[in-house]
Amino acid sequence: MINLFKQAHRIYSVFIILIFSLIFYPFYYLAAKYSKTFELLNRMRKLKSKICAVSIGLVPRITFEEPLRPGQTYIYCANHTSNHDIMMLCILAKGYFHFMGKEELLKNPVLRIFFKTIDIPVNRDSNISAFRAFKRAGDNLEKGISLIIFPEGGIANDQYPPKLMPFKNGPFRLAIEKGVSIVPVSITNLWEKMWDDGARFGSRPGFVDIYVHKPVSTANLTINDSDELKDRIFELINSKLVER
Repeated sequence: MINLFKQAHRIYSVFIILIFSLIFYPFYYLAAKYSKTFELLNRMRKLKSKICAVSIGLVPRITFEEPLRPGQTYIYCANHTSNHDIMMLCILAKGYFHFMGKEELLKNPVLRIFFKTIDIPVNRDSNISAFRAFKRAGDNLEKGISLIIFPEGGIANDQYPPKLMPFKNGPFRLAIEKGVSIVPVSITNLWEKMWDDGARFGSRPGFVDIYVHKPVSTANLTINDSDELKDRIFELINSKLVER
C-alpha cells in the first residue's frame, strides 16, 4: 500500500510540474524572446518552483548559517540526489542566478527553454565543451549572475542510500579565477522524498531540510589551491549529510 501511494504521488508530481510548465511556457517564451538579460525568465522560474513545491507537498526548511548578502554574486555548490534538487535551489538562491548542467537536459521538455537561454549545458565527455561552458559561466559571473552547480557531476543512480561522490575540479578553479565566494549547500533528506527521478521507489510529500553554509571566500587563493578548496567544500557539505 505504501509503495502504491509513493508511485501515485510520483505520477501526481510529474503531472503538476508538467501542468504548471504549460501554464508558464507562454510567459517563459516571451521573456526569453524579448529580454536580453533573461532576468524576468529567472524570476518566473523561481515563482513556478515555489508553486510546484507547495502543490506536491514539499516544504523546504532552509537554515542559513549566515545571511547571504543581497546583490552578492556566488557560486552555489550542492549535493545532488533528486530531480527535485533543481527546484529547491531555485527557491533558496538569492538574486539573479543560472545553472550549469548536463547536455542531455536540452532534451527535457520542462528545462529545455532555460538551457537554450540562461542556463549552460555541458558535455562532460568533451574537454572543449567543458572549456566553453566554464568560459561562459565566468563571463556571467562577471555580469553579477550567480552560478548554481552540482559538483558531483550528476546523481549516482546505482547507490542507495546515496553518498556524496567526489567533486569535479571546474567550479573551484572558476571561483578562484573570478574571486567569487562559494556557498556550500547540504540538501540532507530530499532523497528520502524522491531519490533520482523516483522511478524505483516513488515519491512522497514532507519537509525538505536544507543547510546553507557560510560562504567560503576565495580571496587570496591561487589556482594551486583549487584542490584544497574542493576538499574543504566537500567536507562542509558532507558534514551535514552524515549527521542524519
